[in-house]
Amino acid sequence: MALTMRMLNGKSSVVAGASLPASRRAVIARVGKTMSGKEVPPAPEASAGDEVYEYLKSCPGVSAPFENVFDPAGLARTSNLRDIKRWRESEITHGRVSMLAALGFIVGEQLQDFPLFFNFDGRVQGPAIYHFQQIGQGFWEPLLIAIGVAESYRVAVGWATPTGTGFNALKDEYEPGYLGFDPLNLLPEDPAARKELQTKEINNGRLAMIAIAAFVAQELVEQTEIFEHLFLRFEKEAILELDDIERDIGLPITPLPEELKNL
Repeated sequence: MALTMRMLNGKSSVVAGASLPASRRAVIARVGKTMSGKEVPPAPEASAGDEVYEYLKSCPGVSAPFENVFDPAGLARTSNLRDIKRWRESEITHGRVSMLAALGFIVGEQLQDFPLFFNFDGRVQGPAIYHFQQIGQGFWEPLLIAIGVAESYRVAVGWATPTGTGFNALKDEYEPGYLGFDPLNLLPEDPAARKELQTKEINNGRLAMIAIAAFVAQELVEQTEIFEHLFLRFEKEAILELDDIERDIGLPITPLPEELKNL
């Protein structure tokens, strides 16, 4: 009889729990116990790291060979969305500057002897890493003004007013890198085409950051211009290949010039 009563009580508890409104059942679930007294595990909540990774997956720049977010150091898992947006703004800005710098290295070294270039007095020469010291008065003043105007505009468009809790942060509605500057109307209206174009910009900017670092390191070590270094390498490889052929057919070997021996 007692066993029958316990079974009936258990069934009535289950039925009562099932007949409760959804709001009451939700309250019971949140408390962590059912009507019968059993523990209910809490529902998993999305962490801040998951939110950051979902945002990164939606951004331009995620492409092969890294089809997912490339973050080997796990920086995104220990950061918040505000920091991630600021880093993305920094990456895009540095990529754009690096693309201009890499192009400037190559163009500057090739046009330093051209009469129409800003070298009318012949004082700019040699590797591009030393052009900075050779430029005279009249060039840096307008350049600094132009940089100041561009940076002031970027800050006004994208950066929030500094406050005690929002210092060094972007505006919530601002898309990192998008300043509305498109005089040639190149940015597509289609979202997929727009994301593809932005991905190309970011990837080229990443490559340019690596390239300009390599340019500077190479010129510091070898004290030669970029194309001069490239052509000297080609010349050395061609002479070495010719030496192999001459050695095979028994001809005198072509000596390697002194300036190529240390390359």
